Amino acid sequence: MTENNLQPDKKRYWFPAKKYGWGWGFPNCWQGWLVYAIWAACLFAGTPLLLKNHLTAYIACTIILSIVLLIIVMIKGEPPRWRWGGD
Repeated sequence: MTENNLQPDKKRYWFPAKKYGWGWGFPNCWQGWLVYAIWAACLFAGTPLLLKNHLTAYIACTIILSIVLLIIVMIKGEPPRWRWGGD
């Protein structure tokens, strides 16, 4: 059962689909916001450490962090499909 007990079979997504277009909107629960916060903290912590002297490592770190974020969003988010605003 979900928290509101109105729709017991509906899966609760951390990242709801956007109303228009393809992809996901902002998180709708604290777990999704925590994922964003950890991603941003890792990205910003790596910037002063790697950007000045190790540009290649900074780019690689940014790509890896973004891929991990995308995987989490794909697993915990609504299935992506094109939306026209009617859902």
